[in-house]
Amino acid sequence: MNKKIIGILFLFLFAVLIYFYISFGTSSLRIVLAIRLPRLLLAFLTGLILAGVGFSFQVMLNNSLAEPYILGISSGAAFGSILAVVSGLYLFMPLFGFVGALLTMILVWSLAHIGGMFDKTKLLLSGIIIGMFFSALISLIIYFNQQDIGNIINVLMGNLGHIFSNLEWKIFITVFSFSIMLMLYLFSLSKQLEILSTGDLVAVSMGINVKNLRRRIFVVSSILTGITVAYAGIIGFIGLVVPHLVRMIFGTRRDIIYSAIGGAFLLLLCDFIAMHIAVVELPVGVITAFIGCPFFIFVMGKRS
Repeated sequence: MNKKIIGILFLFLFAVLIYFYISFGTSSLRIVLAIRLPRLLLAFLTGLILAGVGFSFQVMLNNSLAEPYILGISSGAAFGSILAVVSGLYLFMPLFGFVGALLTMILVWSLAHIGGMFDKTKLLLSGIIIGMFFSALISLIIYFNQQDIGNIINVLMGNLGHIFSNLEWKIFITVFSFSIMLMLYLFSLSKQLEILSTGDLVAVSMGINVKNLRRRIFVVSSILTGITVAYAGIIGFIGLVVPHLVRMIFGTRRDIIYSAIGGAFLLLLCDFIAMHIAVVELPVGVITAFIGCPFFIFVMGKRS
């Protein structure tokens, strides 16, 4: 099928999904504006970031199994958010999560440069180790704060159902705008990313400062991942699944806009299913895992 036709069909399906996401099961304008619209924007932003960052990591590390959470940033952000929960500082959860992501980013990047040279394998291993460390700390917090288990689970399994106060709404709109600007910056690096995927020597021969480019991508992607975890908790597999689907359908490795928009669509769809598939609302991370796990196995099978 022609790629242009696929794109038009996708945009039509996206518009239909947004309509049902906002209006399904309610006719109250107050509910739409106070509950559904903030949830729509949060789901859209989270999916946009996870898939766009996933694409960037896969190309930057030349690893088709890389995704935003593999570098430990999510665990650090989740740890910060959970600290805010057990401290009773719910209003500051995004701030604590963001700080946790930044500290983790600095630690992982520093470990990847032990010996003075950047190493992609070291970066991946450092992320996995730091992620396991923070997961252990989170388990310890859960053990001693079982009265907060519900709010902690919302962080660990993904939760898009926030009801914002006026102040929180203003903060979120500011964060939303800032995140979109960072995503646009990532988009502007897509051509250099494409060259980097062919190898460091080729990139250097074409005048690209490889170390600086990797640092910029890593910092921006880590900040964006920290924002998503701070607001939405840990939602896995979006950053893994969508870039692969985009390459399968459109056959492009350079334009990450397709991945970002596809990520927003997939997360909106998963959250819609999570809201309406059962009597009680399911964590959206459960739905993405049901989709992502078989896809992960499929990707591993293709690589073998």
